[in-house]
Amino acid sequence: MNSVGEACTELKREYDQCFNRWFAEKFLKGDSAGDPCGQLFKRYQLCVQKAIKEKDIPVEGLEFMGPSKGKTENSS
Repeated sequence: MNSVGEACTELKREYDQCFNRWFAEKFLKGDSAGDPCGQLFKRYQLCVQKAIKEKDIPVEGLEFMGPSKGKTENSS
């Protein structure tokens, strides 16, 4: 699947490959330490944000999941 912005598609593929490799080779084997794909994700995220602005795609009112979203302050 291509990205929302043509310029972001290659970054998306790189991130997807990195994530899938980490997931299969590390996470599923019990090693969840580290974030080997974090920098790729940030680059892709910035590219997508730029494409959304350039295409004038309305995103007001949408909630995006992030590292701290969906967690309550008192969750154990």
